[in-house]
Amino acid sequence: MAAPREHNAKLAAILTEAGLTHSQVAATFVQVAAEAGAREFAAVGRSHVSHWVAGSQPSGLAPVYLSEALSRRLGRTVSPEEIGMTSPVRPREGASGWDTDTLIALADLRSEGEAEVNRRQALGAAFSAAALALPAETWWEQTARTTRPASSTLHVGAADVDAVREMTAAFSRIDQRRGGAHARSAAFRYLTEDVARLLRGRFPGEQVRRDMFAAAGELAYINGWMRFDCTEHAAAQRLFRVAVKLSAEADDKPLIGHILRAMAHQAADLGHPRHAVEIADASVLGERYSLACARERALLGVVRARALAAAGERRGAAAALIRAEDDLRAAGPGDDEPARVFFFAEASLAHETARTLRDIGDFDGAAREFQRSVRTRQAAAFTRTHVVTLGYLGEVLSRTGRIEEAASAWSASLDAVQGVQSGRTRAVVEQMRSAISPLRARSPQLAGLDARARAYLATAG
Repeated sequence: MAAPREHNAKLAAILTEAGLTHSQVAATFVQVAAEAGAREFAAVGRSHVSHWVAGSQPSGLAPVYLSEALSRRLGRTVSPEEIGMTSPVRPREGASGWDTDTLIALADLRSEGEAEVNRRQALGAAFSAAALALPAETWWEQTARTTRPASSTLHVGAADVDAVREMTAAFSRIDQRRGGAHARSAAFRYLTEDVARLLRGRFPGEQVRRDMFAAAGELAYINGWMRFDCTEHAAAQRLFRVAVKLSAEADDKPLIGHILRAMAHQAADLGHPRHAVEIADASVLGERYSLACARERALLGVVRARALAAAGERRGAAAALIRAEDDLRAAGPGDDEPARVFFFAEASLAHETARTLRDIGDFDGAAREFQRSVRTRQAAAFTRTHVVTLGYLGEVLSRTGRIEEAASAWSASLDAVQGVQSGRTRAVVEQMRSAISPLRARSPQLAGLDARARAYLATAG
């Protein structure tokens, strides 16, 4: 440990507020570090805490573990900065990052805060191909057996689980309608502050604890999806991994499959087809598929088809599409479905089918499926995806020489995009301008569309 420096008044004030002895803090610190697999901190004791109060800076990730220990003791969020310490930057996680304790991984996000997440994104923090590697099968089994003693006095019950699910549904609906940028700050704070506090509470039974971890996992996934929609891919990737950890600890296999499907979707979009196939295969493995409702099985299957198409596996993609269609056809109004699949219906299946056909070079087939998606979608509720579908439709129509039809689709896309804040819609409009550029001199209509697209991009942020 470093030699003592100037007295750490912030840490001393926190200990006084909580009425904690240095020995109590040390004991909780060791528990937190053990959960994170940080064996180097197993011998931390009273004297170490005394040195930190005296002004020394603990090494490595110890500030994160100390802030988590104090959070558990106080029953509220305490960041490293609040106790006068520097929050370390964790090395980018590879496959070994799965060994980080679930609540520590969530605490890492919380200790950074959204400002730091956004700063890293602005500086070009990269999506990590290494972090696409999934853990070994033993990890899933061990994580599902995790038990946790209560680490705060907060009593958490089934009604709290319901509240988290209601908030998650609200965030999901605003994302579908208005794009991920509209509420991502609120969703991030709700996850990393309010729900993180609930996860440390006292539960009336193990099932309620697992239900809360599953609800938190779904919320983390929605946070990741909103970041993905904003093309903040590094942040999305970290949130998806936290979502998997939470869901694995809840042992909610269909939810795990749902989140892995999102990770495969992101990997395919960012040009990592082999990783996308591996993750998509994992999403439909065993009970992740068999215990899912028919609608969710269709969603998993069509994203797997897309991944296979991106990897050049045409026959496998075609078989996966047929299976996804059969699964969705089996879905009925009386099914017991989780709220998270509310958005997936014929329009969504057609959209992803079209993208699959486009990726294997069947532009006529892709155009037909994009048109089916446009016809069958409830555009008022799913505006963001409607804008994207119309943009993609214009692209494939232009590739087949149907310029007037393409212009009509692009015009409808620009009509619908007002009020949507989404990196994906911005990317669609940028692609629209690229497709129009060599053609606009031949058509006043295309020149007008280009001007509208340019005006939108100038104000879209």
